[in-house]
Amino acid sequence: MSTITTDKRARPLLSDAQKDLIQKFAALGSLLALVVVFAATSQAFFSVGNGMTIALQVTSIALLGIGMTCVIITGGIDLSVGSVLALAGVVAALAVKEWAMPVPVGMTLGILTGAACGAINGLTVTKLKLPPFIATLGMMMVARGVALQLTGARAVSGLGESFGELGNGALMRIVSIGDDGFPNVTFPGIPYPVMLMIVIAVAVAIMLRRTVRGRHIYAVGSNAEAARLSGVDVARVTLSTYVLSGTLAGLTGCVLMSRLVTAQPNEGVMYELDAIAAAVIGGTSLMGGVGTISGTMIGAFVIGILRNGLNMNGVSAFTQQIIIGLVILGTVWIDQLRNRR
Repeated sequence: MSTITTDKRARPLLSDAQKDLIQKFAALGSLLALVVVFAATSQAFFSVGNGMTIALQVTSIALLGIGMTCVIITGGIDLSVGSVLALAGVVAALAVKEWAMPVPVGMTLGILTGAACGAINGLTVTKLKLPPFIATLGMMMVARGVALQLTGARAVSGLGESFGELGNGALMRIVSIGDDGFPNVTFPGIPYPVMLMIVIAVAVAIMLRRTVRGRHIYAVGSNAEAARLSGVDVARVTLSTYVLSGTLAGLTGCVLMSRLVTAQPNEGVMYELDAIAAAVIGGTSLMGGVGTISGTMIGAFVIGILRNGLNMNGVSAFTQQIIIGLVILGTVWIDQLRNRR
């Protein structure tokens, strides 16, 4: 007598790709809703100048968020990016002012400083087997302390106009001379930091989706042991994501200090939370294995537009912190619900 067996295991209603797409559209819907609300409450919101302001504000969040996304996909976290940002900017400024290096060399040294900090984070996680939270928390304190020690807790100023070219320059800027003889900016141009952000976002997105290294990053985050048994060098892949995060933090530090034409050792405080929030809002799972650069870019613009719109409507900085904190809590809660289901 034969028996018929049936597979009663529940099948997921949605694939990971479909869930990721839904999360991304949800974030995009939130972004569009913010634009509509702030456009209705402020007439200057859609001006060219304000658009460029938002783009510049988003640049720092996006660059840090891109590196953070790669780290989180592997199942890690990087709390040190804000402090590494400050240290890299300080090193670049001191290289130009105190060590008489050309600006490009000084900026390169600052970016390499960020990469070195990222490498230390990665080695601490992979070789010493420390939890990423603790390893990067230690680097956060060390990098900030070194930045303050190098500068004596004072700003490094007097860097010259060439130092500010990266942060304040723009492509296709149109300037005309008015009847009063003074220059008038007809079109502010595309800021160099925004161009950097776009190029890096596209490059890292292609790396994640179209290369073997990108597939390995997702594999490590999904199941590190299975990835190891499949021949993936888990330690090297993990290390590379922390180096990328540190490098982008160093680049962000150089861009920020260039915009200010002054190196501030206290710059970048709490920036790591913005980067994490941008990644999570865009659909990156804190459990690892899920995330996209396009989603992180949407998340960065959500935070940037939220801050800009609140500023234009006269909301105090303290209230803004409360609102953005609630947004972070809400997005992480939604991420946890998604993982449980």
